[in-house]
Amino acid sequence: MLMMPQISFVKNKAPIEVPTGSNLMQALLDANIPVASSCHGDGVCCKCVVLVSKGLENLSSRNKIELELLERNPLTFQQRVSCQTLVLGPIEIDTGYW
Repeated sequence: MLMMPQISFVKNKAPIEVPTGSNLMQALLDANIPVASSCHGDGVCCKCVVLVSKGLENLSSRNKIELELLERNPLTFQQRVSCQTLVLGPIEIDTGYW
């Protein structure tokens, strides 16, 4: 049986399992977990940023859109733009609004 990556949360939310390669923002929305966004995942607003507390190495590399957003928005190494990030293994995340 194929193991699916688990997204766990720093705060009081139950972990969710997602297929490998899932878009992080869409996986959260599919699990009825709110994600801030005004561009609906088009990679424009940078509001869907999450803090990755564990498993940063289990996410896709930053793509061109995310790198361009980083030029305009001061993000730390542990922050990822969820609409541009794929889940490849287990991670633990947090946001300021959960």
